[in-house]
Amino acid sequence: MDLGIKGKRALVCASSKGLGRGCAEALAEAGVDLVLNARGAEALEATAAHIRDTYGVSVTAITADITDEAARADVIAGACAIDILVTNAGGPPPGLWSDWTRDDFIKALDANMLTPIALMKHYMPQMMEKSWGRVVNITSQSVKAPIPQLGLSNSARAGLTGYVAGTARQVAAKGVIINNLLPGIHATDRADALDKGVAEREGISVEEARTRRFGTLPVGRYGTAQEFGATCAFLCSQHVGFMVGQNVLLDGGQNAITI
Repeated sequence: MDLGIKGKRALVCASSKGLGRGCAEALAEAGVDLVLNARGAEALEATAAHIRDTYGVSVTAITADITDEAARADVIAGACAIDILVTNAGGPPPGLWSDWTRDDFIKALDANMLTPIALMKHYMPQMMEKSWGRVVNITSQSVKAPIPQLGLSNSARAGLTGYVAGTARQVAAKGVIINNLLPGIHATDRADALDKGVAEREGISVEEARTRRFGTLPVGRYGTAQEFGATCAFLCSQHVGFMVGQNVLLDGGQNAITI
């Protein structure tokens, strides 16, 4: 399928590896020029070089912590005008309700709610002037099925979902389409860290922890960054003009949710 976005320009946050990289590669395959952002310069430059060589698109790499206000300003200055925004940031750590302080919640809100809101507020006026724009926020399956040990993430991402629900419907008539993409467990560093944590707590191998989690998924495996990226690219395409403010769940069927 021709996504109709060749020659567009996208900012993809946290895109040196994992799901962000999957999104960047899928957009590049569709002919989109990229601005990539991540905190680690070495991994980011390697990803940028790979995408340039593989897909022949323009790639600008900006090393910065997108959740930091000053660093975010540097990314915005370096990115200039864009047509597509993919927001993404690592999730806060797991824990118990009794572990988290006010500062923990503020940090989670800054990273997973206020940062994407700040980026949307900056870029959407430009998109509205051109009568075309796409925003995809990478959030979490916890928006539809809160995860007990991820209370910080549950809270921040639910707040972003509420903001998008109203905002998406206010800007759609101007050609700006916003949707959220909700990953379940995918084969990324985050999954490795979660499996390692389970293994350490329960005194089992990482392989056994991973096999147990496979058993909770109807597909019997983790998702891939390539699958996730392809879905993201579709949500950035010309074909989603009638798809507004949706929360698209990619969880391998783990959550049988009807809402």
